[in-house]
Amino acid sequence: MESEVRTLSLNTGISVPCFVQGNLEQATDDGGAPLLLLHAWGESWRSFNRLIALLPTFKIVAPDLRGHGAADKPEDGYSLSEVVEDVVGVLEDFGAKQAHVLGSSSGGYVAQQLAVSHPDLVASLTLVGAPLTLHGRPPFAAEVEQLTEPISENWIRESLSWYRMLHTVPTSYIEDRVQDGLAMPAAIWKASLRGFYEAVPPTETGEISVPTLMLWGAHDHLVPRQHQETLASRIKGARLQIYEGTGHLVLWECPERVAEDLTRFLEGLSKGS
Repeated sequence: MESEVRTLSLNTGISVPCFVQGNLEQATDDGGAPLLLLHAWGESWRSFNRLIALLPTFKIVAPDLRGHGAADKPEDGYSLSEVVEDVVGVLEDFGAKQAHVLGSSSGGYVAQQLAVSHPDLVASLTLVGAPLTLHGRPPFAAEVEQLTEPISENWIRESLSWYRMLHTVPTSYIEDRVQDGLAMPAAIWKASLRGFYEAVPPTETGEISVPTLMLWGAHDHLVPRQHQETLASRIKGARLQIYEGTGHLVLWECPERVAEDLTRFLEGLSKGS
């Protein structure tokens, strides 16, 4: 399928770049919901490059979230609910009535809130290393609060050590994530993180009842297994799939397996199984 990166002017007042694969207008006409990809904190839509390459027949929408990548970086608007409204604006821009939503790490937190506050827009959820809760200050919040301009490339590289990786990840992919980090001013690192940990966890504010696939690395020291099991119990019919020998960054470590499991999940939905 053909692909391009479009700049969208959202009704929330910001502009964001958005990767688009396939004819989204046709997806709206024929009722086929596109796949919406929501990246993690500190990343950009490009973190899905390796996954997208494995999904050549999918209609895909992958925006940079507020403050990230090449998206506008206003001083405010980083609460979880405000970021969700940006995502709603992305779907409205394409006239998409629904989307299959995949969120990686904190992008999965945004996806959960989208499913709670706008259930009519979500055809299914795929949560990849997504937390049950980010409420309360995480261990590295104090370090983030001390950031000053300009952001240090060394700090970006050292911050990657927060995430244990058990698989080999291409150097070029890691270097691209370093560039994602450098694209965010210190104030946005802080505001975006606050927006997550000050929010009430989505599943404590409402129900999620759409078909949900959860992919989680067994060696994830940031998102404990008990939290994943609790999250799965709160989403009716959710299926938790555990990746042994994998850490928190499932998308980074296992894009091939994520693509396989996602494809099987979505094909099962289309067949009504």
